[in-house]
Amino acid sequence: MKTFMANEQTITRKWFVVDATDQTLGRLATEVASVLKGKHKPTYTPHVDNGDYVIVINAEKIHLTGKKWDDKTYYSHSGYPGGLKSTTAKEVMAKFPTRMVEKAITGMLPHTSLGSQMAKKLFVYAGPEHKHQAQQPESLEV
Repeated sequence: MKTFMANEQTITRKWFVVDATDQTLGRLATEVASVLKGKHKPTYTPHVDNGDYVIVINAEKIHLTGKKWDDKTYYSHSGYPGGLKSTTAKEVMAKFPTRMVEKAITGMLPHTSLGSQMAKKLFVYAGPEHKHQAQQPESLEV
C-alpha cells in the first residue's frame, strides 16, 4: 500500500465561518490554525497547503482571561536604536479590532512561505457581517 500524498489536483477546499463572540483568544486561534493547515482532514500532508478557508466574525467580542487586557503587550521595532514601541491589548483592540485575532492565528502557522499561503485563507471581521456569502460557508463550532 502506498502512502497518500496530497497535491494541487487532489485538494478540495471548503469555507467555514467561526463566531468569535465570548471565545477565549488562544483556544479560538489553535482551532482556526488547525483548519487553515488542513490537520482536520484525513488527507493532511505537511508540505502541502491542504487547508480550508476560514472567516472569523465578531472579532471585537473575543475574551481574554485574567488581567491580559492590561498586561498583554504587543511589541514592534523600527530597527533603529531606541525604536521599540509597545502597546497593550486594550489599546490594540480599540484601534484595530481584528489585529489581535489575526496575529494570534498567524503566529500558530508555520513561519515559511507555506505559512504565508495558509494565512491568505484567513478573513477576520470585527462585526457580524462578511462579504463571502457567495462561497456558501459552513458554520464551524470551536
